[in-house]
Amino acid sequence: MFRVLPVDTPTLGDRSYLVHDGTSAFVVDPQRDIDRVLDLAAAEGVTITHVFETHIHNDYVTGGHALARATGAAYHVNADDPVTFDRVPVRDGDVVAVGDLLRVRAIATPGHTFTHLSYALRVAGVQVAVFSGGSLLYGAVGRPDLLGPAHTHDLVHHQYRSAHRLAGDLPDSAGVYPTHGFGSFCSAGQSDATASTIGAEKRTNPALTKAERTFVDDLLAGLDAWPAYYAHMAPANSAGPAAPDLSQPERADAEQLRKRLAGGEWVVDLRHRVAFAAGHVAGTLNFGLDGSFATYLGWLVPWGTPLTLLAETPDQVAEAQRELARIGIDRPAAQATGDPAGWAGDHGLESFPRATFGDLAQVRHHRPVVILDVRRHLEHAEARIDGAVHIPLHDLPARLGDVPEGEVWVHCAAGYRASIAASLLAAGGRQVVAVDDDFTAAAGAGLPVSRVAA
Repeated sequence: MFRVLPVDTPTLGDRSYLVHDGTSAFVVDPQRDIDRVLDLAAAEGVTITHVFETHIHNDYVTGGHALARATGAAYHVNADDPVTFDRVPVRDGDVVAVGDLLRVRAIATPGHTFTHLSYALRVAGVQVAVFSGGSLLYGAVGRPDLLGPAHTHDLVHHQYRSAHRLAGDLPDSAGVYPTHGFGSFCSAGQSDATASTIGAEKRTNPALTKAERTFVDDLLAGLDAWPAYYAHMAPANSAGPAAPDLSQPERADAEQLRKRLAGGEWVVDLRHRVAFAAGHVAGTLNFGLDGSFATYLGWLVPWGTPLTLLAETPDQVAEAQRELARIGIDRPAAQATGDPAGWAGDHGLESFPRATFGDLAQVRHHRPVVILDVRRHLEHAEARIDGAVHIPLHDLPARLGDVPEGEVWVHCAAGYRASIAASLLAAGGRQVVAVDDDFTAAAGAGLPVSRVAA
């Protein structure tokens, strides 16, 4: 008898796993905020005796080192990973006993990184699962380009062969439990699947259904940018990060907020984009908690810039703080809760309009406007409004001067990124309208949309 319990982090597109036999447990790829894992183990009444890392992560700060220290568990990391902390080194073929029933075998599966390991689980002599990290995902594989272009060619071929190794070594009935692939930028492709087996992946995964050359060409053609903060994750993870300090940051009043803004710090409004557009403190930026908050904030903010968080409630500040700790932004400089009028003090609020693609189509017939598309390159290549200026959101802070003069109507795919972009432009003194609409409505609204031929 065994249980596999996922610990989801949907905002980063990742899963960790707690696996146990009713008494002893192991954890695979825990996130930084280990209290979630500790609480789950306590609820299950099991003792965590082992922690396994599939690889040195690029998209989040691991909680593995801190979890092992908190529980006394053995911390298993590839022997070839250049870490600076004590760990129990593992290599291809090593088998680790967890309790009386569970046996975990390390399998070298390079591709996402050169030293990537997957972990096959045998229970009472039966091969039942594999924890595949950033190797074999649901309908995809992990990206092979995160270590830089000099290594991408070798890694993408490794990724193909690693997928075939797992498919050949494990029975069709074995469950597949990846770390990435639920929206993570570490995934080369996405799937709606929430569970899978080796047999299912043999039927559907491009790494297992396509010839190697076709797989390689298709995968490389589908790669786009990844968040800038990824550059800081591997060094942090190689150093053995501690558990985060999630205590409440100091409170800032209206005068302090103005001083922070004047000093070039980032003051981030966590409210929904509708509320932000209706009224906000001048110079603040909108990264709503309803979207991929940490991904985009971590991507855009100059690393090390002090952050102040504005929210309606303390719980929202705490949620944002937890999200930021997962990517290595440990301590916001300050926080304030309540409503924007209180944050502004004696100063008035600013606002900007929201609109639909139908509104944009109508206004273009009456006056010239700048249409700014802040989607990523692959999105823009697939379909775009003719005449729109394309600057991906992650490039916008450094390219604000490239946005033509005039009233700027900014759009993305569904409105979240457009609000971030609109707040950046408004903070720079530009007249903006945020298109809060689904891009699929653009053509039906009468806008000239060019699409890639099917």
